[in-house]
Amino acid sequence: MDAHKLPKEDKTLMTHELLNEAYKRLTLDSRRDPMHELISTMLSHRTNHADEEKAYYTMLERFGDWEGVMNADVDELADAVQTTRYPLQKAPQIQQTLRIIKEERGEININFLKDMPVEEAMDWLTKLPGVGLKTATLLLLFNFKKPVLPVDTHVFRVSQRVGLIGAKVTANKAHDLLLRMLPPDAVELFNFHKHLFWHGQRICTFFSPKCGECVLNSICNYYQDVREKGIDLAA
Repeated sequence: MDAHKLPKEDKTLMTHELLNEAYKRLTLDSRRDPMHELISTMLSHRTNHADEEKAYYTMLERFGDWEGVMNADVDELADAVQTTRYPLQKAPQIQQTLRIIKEERGEININFLKDMPVEEAMDWLTKLPGVGLKTATLLLLFNFKKPVLPVDTHVFRVSQRVGLIGAKVTANKAHDLLLRMLPPDAVELFNFHKHLFWHGQRICTFFSPKCGECVLNSICNYYQDVREKGIDLAA
């Protein structure tokens, strides 16, 4: 059997192994405080990292702390995060999220999620305004080492091109499908996420992917069925 025609489960594990070798294994250490992670990820939607960071620190510099952000004039908050896309939408969502946390927990702190079962924590987070699967899984994996898998645009693109998920699978469905084919271990899932993220940024780019440099080309549906046959729809 040709390598790119392997069952999806086998191909997913092979992808994981090949990218572990290419990018080296990482340890899983929290990169930011949980509240920082939550609000920054909300700000990051359709926004590059530099503009997200600028918005985050401008917001806290202007309003002091989470209580100040929560009680700020919503138009002033939108102005503070104007380097992000959709600031008029994000500002009220951030304030609503902070109010819900304060009302339910008595303080603006989400460390309680560490001791919550995964499904319960996911359900709680995704009920917050502006918090979807990607934000919830990033927070739970990166900060609390829960065995979940964030699927951003890079992870989704690489997974579809290689053939780990079908062409008609949605990004939300991809979270569950990929998770089922990987070891239920936070460190393994973190490495899979980060490696596919980097691979999508550096090699398997949206336009003109660098297939000749790709360690996955022997198992990749896109390379074998499109590039090798001269049908280059992405270039």
